[in-house]
Amino acid sequence: MGTLFLRSIKAGIAYFSLAFGAGFAMGAIRVPFLVPRLGERVAELIEMPFMLIVIIWAARFITIRFALPATVLVRLSTGVLALGLLIATELLLAVAFQDQSLGQYVSSRDPVSGTVYLAMLFLFAAMPLVITRLRFGRDHA
Repeated sequence: MGTLFLRSIKAGIAYFSLAFGAGFAMGAIRVPFLVPRLGERVAELIEMPFMLIVIIWAARFITIRFALPATVLVRLSTGVLALGLLIATELLLAVAFQDQSLGQYVSSRDPVSGTVYLAMLFLFAAMPLVITRLRFGRDHA
């Protein structure tokens, strides 16, 4: 296996870990403190801008830390790997700890915040590539 391929895999795992860790920490605040007061939809929508900041920061960090070249294939494969890990982990946790089937979990999502969450997942996968187009992404990548 090529060095670049291994760096991309390591970067994808790190990117997933940073985003998942931040999301887990924010969920520990959102669920007990915001959801009872504001409801699921509002609490999730409040969390989204903070997660976007984490995603941008994490994507920038991993592209610099792992010296990922600014090519579509490398950056997008890194993001897609991280997305796959994120979705698999979230579904596993939902089924294992919330005692829901996969169908129940998907159908239980709020239509508004769930749609925003879906858009955030696409941004998450694309962000290692997107930051190459942003000014701060070109300085170090």
